[in-house]
Amino acid sequence: MGLVDRAKNICLTPKTEWPVIAEETSATASLMTGYVAPLAIIGPIAGFISGSIIGHSFLGASFRTPMFMGIGLALFAFVMAFIGVFILSLIINVLAPSFGGEKNSQQALKVAVYAYTPAWLAGVFTIIPYLGWLLALLGGLYSLYLVYLGLPKLMKCPEEKSIGYTVVVVICAIVLSFIIGAIGTMFAGAGMMATGGLGRMSSPGSSVTFDKDSPVGKLEAFGKTMEDASKKMEAAQKSGNQEEAMKAAMGGLGAVLGGGKSVEAVDIEKLKPLVPETFAGLAKKSSSSDKSGMAGFMISKAEADYADNAGKSVQLEITDTGSASGLMGMASWMNVQGEKEDQYGTEKTQKINGRLVHEKSIKSGGGEYSVVIADRFMVEAKSRSVDLNTLKSAVGSLDLGKLESMKDDGVKK
Repeated sequence: MGLVDRAKNICLTPKTEWPVIAEETSATASLMTGYVAPLAIIGPIAGFISGSIIGHSFLGASFRTPMFMGIGLALFAFVMAFIGVFILSLIINVLAPSFGGEKNSQQALKVAVYAYTPAWLAGVFTIIPYLGWLLALLGGLYSLYLVYLGLPKLMKCPEEKSIGYTVVVVICAIVLSFIIGAIGTMFAGAGMMATGGLGRMSSPGSSVTFDKDSPVGKLEAFGKTMEDASKKMEAAQKSGNQEEAMKAAMGGLGAVLGGGKSVEAVDIEKLKPLVPETFAGLAKKSSSSDKSGMAGFMISKAEADYADNAGKSVQLEITDTGSASGLMGMASWMNVQGEKEDQYGTEKTQKINGRLVHEKSIKSGGGEYSVVIADRFMVEAKSRSVDLNTLKSAVGSLDLGKLESMKDDGVKK
């Protein structure tokens, strides 16, 4: 059964879907790469958009997670989703005999994987400030209900013992989440599904297909890419060639980071000419550029500060996400849109001419404007003293076409 149909069925008709799942024989690699990977990436991508692209506001001040750190945190959350599923399946399997069930590691894994579905899907709501976390929490609670329904069917425990079984599993899951959260906090300290526009559907016979350019279509394609990478890794491992197995593993990581391809961030000498001497009517006072990261995971950035003698100032930043451009691409096709208004100003995120755009107007003066180019580059201008319209006009005056023409630089398929 396809990813989309299974996700829909387990969320909407779990009582009839669990018996179907119980009878299936599913390879671990297929579950992990074809189902877990494309769903588990939703929350991290939403968090990346919220933290590093849109940013957060508090008492009129706004802040963003640095791009490199945001990508690192997204990757960490993605990896921990796999670890969490495996550990939860071990807990389910070990506890089975205590509640009259049968130990079966494969069935336990299926309970953990499919029960997580609504929690992963609800992860997209973390884009919405404040309310989003509540909606994500509701998705997590529904996942616990799915565990309750799935244990009797897959682990063969008596119905009357399923509540106690579920409670113990849930307690263990909560402890697990605190441990993962604590690790995540240390990780960060160290420096490191949108429902709109699902696309056109057609139904030839009993199958359902999705427009390949729609969010669901791209989600399925991502799942297939991960599955193909897993098959290559399995084949290399069976051959005993550790070097080839490592290459295949890195190819799987590339499917997440670069959208199925290897992308080397452009040299900073290519970005520096895009930073003008004057911007928004202000003269450049200082500038810097750097290419940082680790082998195979580099980001290039050029930035400058502009100001006059009357107290006006603007910051401009141009970033090539390089080997993490796949995350930017997924952020784009998730089709995130929204707007809000409060006593401090207005904020809006939308797609304009195929580009993801975020703009913010501050009532006390100033604003922020950022645009994602070619699902790879990010141009951001912000100021506490120059209004939004001026920032938009200034960004529009940059040679964005030149930036877009570099979209294939350093790309290796």
